[in-house]
Amino acid sequence: MTETERLAAYDAFAADIRAELAQVTDRMDDLRAQNKVKSATYRQLFATRITLKDIDRRLAERGL
Repeated sequence: MTETERLAAYDAFAADIRAELAQVTDRMDDLRAQNKVKSATYRQLFATRITLKDIDRRLAERGL
């Protein structure tokens, strides 16, 4: 794998993480609107969102 391919792979990974983070946030907003913030699904999404935010933060720190 060339350096250009590696950078493209990292850029694609960063875009996927950000898209998934947006999707999870939207699902959480929908559940919040339905007053289901104590549901198991909401709690799982909350944990997923924390993980995705941390990955996104690390990518952003490195300019990706």
